[in-house]
Amino acid sequence: MSEPSALAGSGIDQEPDYEVVIIGAGVTGIYQAKRLVDLGVRMTVLEANGDLGGTWYNNRYPGARFDSESFTYGYSFSQEVLDEWHWTEQFSPQPENLRYLNYVVDKFELRRHMQFGCRVKSMVFDDSTDAWTLELDDGRKISTRFVATAVGVLSAPTMPRFEGMDTFEGESFHAFHWPHDPVDLAGKRVAVVGTGATAIQLIPEVAKEAAHLTVFQRRPNWAAPLNNAPITEPEMAAIRARYDEIFATCARTPGGFEHEPDRRGFYSLSAEERRALWDKLYDEPGFGIWLRNFVEIFIDEDANAEFSAYIADRIRQRVDDPVLAEKLIPKDHGFGIQRVPLETHYFEAYNRDNVELVDSSETPIARVTPTGIDTTDRAFAFDVIVYSTGFDAFTGAFDRIDIRTSVGRKLRDKWSAGPVTYLGIAVSGFPNMVMLAGPQSAATNFPRGAELAVNWVTPLLVYMREHGYRRFDVDEAAEAAWCEHVQEMYEGLLIRKAKSWITGYNSNIDGHEYGKTRYNIYNGGGPKYAKRLHEVAANDYEGLRFR
Repeated sequence: MSEPSALAGSGIDQEPDYEVVIIGAGVTGIYQAKRLVDLGVRMTVLEANGDLGGTWYNNRYPGARFDSESFTYGYSFSQEVLDEWHWTEQFSPQPENLRYLNYVVDKFELRRHMQFGCRVKSMVFDDSTDAWTLELDDGRKISTRFVATAVGVLSAPTMPRFEGMDTFEGESFHAFHWPHDPVDLAGKRVAVVGTGATAIQLIPEVAKEAAHLTVFQRRPNWAAPLNNAPITEPEMAAIRARYDEIFATCARTPGGFEHEPDRRGFYSLSAEERRALWDKLYDEPGFGIWLRNFVEIFIDEDANAEFSAYIADRIRQRVDDPVLAEKLIPKDHGFGIQRVPLETHYFEAYNRDNVELVDSSETPIARVTPTGIDTTDRAFAFDVIVYSTGFDAFTGAFDRIDIRTSVGRKLRDKWSAGPVTYLGIAVSGFPNMVMLAGPQSAATNFPRGAELAVNWVTPLLVYMREHGYRRFDVDEAAEAAWCEHVQEMYEGLLIRKAKSWITGYNSNIDGHEYGKTRYNIYNGGGPKYAKRLHEVAANDYEGLRFR
């Protein structure tokens, strides 16, 4: 489909302040802004933070970095950017990631379209004008024909609910809100509460600096080595020469990475041959140990159990204390049925004399005190407490905005039992709102999924221009069919048993039912999801109603 140079002057009513408002100036919002600017669309980006970058603006804790290969994470839309940017590490650290996003924004002069320090309090759709009114926390109101949410999957951090947290006299914060000014941990007694993906990156770095580090673990996570390394000039030149191949591979793999599954069949190889493959993958960079593995580890209990036993053995080899090693090995789920954290010397950190693990399942945290943390067993004194306690994933950023219609329908209410969407992009009853990489879209390497969403939404707006439409909504039957399909894609996969932030099973979030799966992601893989999006667009955006 050819795209006109602008949506402006197209018959879409010009009364609102903007044609499109994008919420969020992270990876996704930046790319959507670029596409709309190229079309001459009257738009703005509203960003709650003081500057652009999204997750890479906020997550400044020591050890924060990509766990996707840098060259598969960056944008693919600009040959100039691909030619000019040199990734310095296979898995780029947070400061470089933020520099990269600023480089892209400045190169294409997108900053002038962005407003920072603008947190959206509410969004109300008016049926009489077919427009949204957004109220910001500074009291301003902005009207727009369309809203594109680029709020991120993990942008709503959650704090625990321990008694006395506000009484602690030292420094305390969620890892997501790590202070932008350097935090001096030298000689300090530090607590890290939680052992999720963030903590797994953070703990080895804190251990190097703190006088003493105490880790409070409720339940252990599987993790595998990142195996990071610098990228030399010749290596970067070779990467540039095969960018087309890299992105083509990402487009055909289920996870949007260069890692393609091993389809020889788990049981077609001997146990010795399987172990030889795992030894090779364990020592290679990135998600190969997870995604270049046998397909059966995701669907077959026995295959997953054998592989999990292999990973457990590798952990035991890395932890000096055998009793401690067992505490670091999950017993309630197998490897790979939840999102796998990648680590650098995480398990070795527990071999240090200045690192202590507290098993919160045995001796729970009772309260936070002015001087530290009391468990049911003993009192600990700390100078710094870091809460690495996760996020209200997928829907949390939406729930923190009062999204409703003029007749009182609230998105928060519709999603009380979990997200309900069409294609992970639109929601019936909430016209002219598109979600970029929203809940129930494909679980893939994030920027690859984000580009896919933006490249579908942008032609949708052009389609509406060409036909003189100013409003779209989702057919309820189409939405119900998509949600049913999303649920079906959990069947047969071991992820259906996961008790993680992906399924929301063990959520402690207000309004979430503990022990009930929330169908937050599409498990069909990137290629199948892309095929479905293409089919919908080719059939005049079936499932959407226009006027």
